[in-house]
Amino acid sequence: MTTVVLADDQDLVRDGMELILTAQPGVEVVGTARDGAEAVELVRRLRPDVCLLDIRMPRVDGLVATRTLKADPATAATAVVVVTTFDLDEYVYGALRAGASGFLLKNSGPALLVEAVRAAVRGDSLISPSVTVRLLQRLAEPAADRAGDVLTPPEHRVVSRVARGRTNDEIAADLHLAVSTVKTHLARVQQRLGLRNRVEIAAWAWEHGIVRLR
Repeated sequence: MTTVVLADDQDLVRDGMELILTAQPGVEVVGTARDGAEAVELVRRLRPDVCLLDIRMPRVDGLVATRTLKADPATAATAVVVVTTFDLDEYVYGALRAGASGFLLKNSGPALLVEAVRAAVRGDSLISPSVTVRLLQRLAEPAADRAGDVLTPPEHRVVSRVARGRTNDEIAADLHLAVSTVKTHLARVQQRLGLRNRVEIAAWAWEHGIVRLR
C-alpha cells in the first residue's frame, strides 16, 4: 500500500486530489494539511511514502517544506512531489534543488497526478510535459564546462538514459544489465557529484551536455 500525505490551502483542490488518489488501488491518503508547517508535522508523525505539496501556502510554503523534509534524516525517505498552479521557472528549479521527486501542474489531469505518485514510489520522477520541454531547452544551452569525463563509460550510458526519462528496468533491459547494476552506477554518480536523486542526475546531464535535444 502506497501512503500519501497531501497539502493544499484550497479545500476544493485538496479534496479533489484526495478523491482521485483514494480511488486508485493500492493508494491510501493517510493525512491532509492546509499549509506546509502542518504537512511537515504529518510527515514526521505518519512517515508516508509520498507527500504532495502545493507551493503557495500560508505559514510555510511548499518549497520550504520540501527542504525541511529532505534535510531531516527522519523524513528524507518520503518522496516529495510539488503540485502547483504556477508554471514559473523559479518554482521548478527551487523544487528540484530542494529535493522534490516531481513537479506537476494542477491542470495536468488525474492520470498524471496518479502517475507522479507511483513514479515517486519507484524512485523515478515525473515533471509536467510542458515544464519538461522548457526545462530541457534551457538546460541544453551551451554550458561553461563539460563534465562528461567524470563519468565512466558505463555510467555515461546509464546517466544519458536517466536524462531521457528511462526507468531502471528500462535501462537494464536496454543495456543488458541487472537492475542492481544500474542502481549501483546511479548511487556512485550521486555520491561523486553530490546529487540527491535521479531528477538532479537528469538535470546535471542536460546541463553538462551529456545528452542533447533531438
